[in-house]
Amino acid sequence: MTGPARHTKFYKDKKNGKVMGVCAGLADYTGVDVSLMRIMVLFAIIMSSGSAFMLYLIAGVIAEDKPAELAYENESDRQFWRQVRASPTKSAKAIHAEFRAIDRRLADIESYVTSENRVLARQIDELK
Repeated sequence: MTGPARHTKFYKDKKNGKVMGVCAGLADYTGVDVSLMRIMVLFAIIMSSGSAFMLYLIAGVIAEDKPAELAYENESDRQFWRQVRASPTKSAKAIHAEFRAIDRRLADIESYVTSENRVLARQIDELK
């Protein structure tokens, strides 16, 4: 039994792939354009006199298919997960900084709502 699907693991991407989905999976994993990845793999196969093709086949047989729950909803999701794979520590720090900014804004709102606002109180009294 396999564990839960992870965005940081290499998967074959048969949905966007041509032959076995290996190049599409590598492109998604590394953040390289899929067409460029295909050219690089073809170049590697030619330069290795075909021995790189065996690696391609092995990867195609061994690698798991990309689970449907890992499909990106939009381009910003795709970019986010590419960043996470490239630098997990930097991504965690950026998320932490965003949460701190949200927390500061919520504290400002709370302070405004709970503080005595004499002008607002006077306006409410005038409406009565």
